[in-house]
Amino acid sequence: MSTVSLFTLCTAIWGSTWLAITWQLGVVPPTVSVTWRFALAAVLLGAWCVATRRSLRFPPAEHARLAAWGAMNFGLNYVFVYLAETHVSSGLVAVVFSTIVIMSPIGMRVFFGQPLSARLGVAAGLGVGGVALLFLPELGRIREGGAIAAGIGYALAATALATGGNLVAVRNHRAGLPLFPATAWGMLYGALIAAAVAAVLGDAWTFDARASYVLSLLYLAVLGSIVAFGAYLTLLGRIGAGPSSYVGVSTPVVAMLLTTLFEGYVWTG
Repeated sequence: MSTVSLFTLCTAIWGSTWLAITWQLGVVPPTVSVTWRFALAAVLLGAWCVATRRSLRFPPAEHARLAAWGAMNFGLNYVFVYLAETHVSSGLVAVVFSTIVIMSPIGMRVFFGQPLSARLGVAAGLGVGGVALLFLPELGRIREGGAIAAGIGYALAATALATGGNLVAVRNHRAGLPLFPATAWGMLYGALIAAAVAAVLGDAWTFDARASYVLSLLYLAVLGSIVAFGAYLTLLGRIGAGPSSYVGVSTPVVAMLLTTLFEGYVWTG
């Protein structure tokens, strides 16, 4: 796929997953939903690797790195995203997550020595500022504290973890790790980390058999995890973490439209 096609695919899918995640909330604790999502994705992707004769074997040292990657990119990251969406609208979470376009280039500078350009800074500022204006009333209520402040705090934590996961992914690409086998292991480790968090918090291991939960789980596991991450990690290996992170600015466009249709968001001047 072309770079533009990969970028568009990630935007379309992840822009809709912010809403799909809200259909996962309610009956099943967020930590357990994250576990189901990435365990299912890991099993399906691992089975596909076996069917296509892609080796799933990695040395122990690489497994340690894959576990760290899975914890940040698939486990703790999404636990915080789900927790954020229990406090604030899915569109607002998408806006906060757009700050990844600032965090990722800084991380690339610190860990890989990649220079920061003035153009990148201006573009990141415009991107984050633009999407923040879409949710200016909600952002103005942060001073009230309570649920909104907590939701934004969870969303910022998720963004920082996703940034760390992106940096590890860059390292994996440069080390020549095969994309899909590594991703299958990363998702499995992410599911195990989410399960560990659920155990620590004492969350009940439940499942919601309603169609809305089951269908959104399948959507999130197959399209939101396997397909979207496959496209994004390919994009990241091709153009780097900084430019790839602009998916975080484009997804709120889709998220906002869906929030308007399904969550009753009211547009203002």
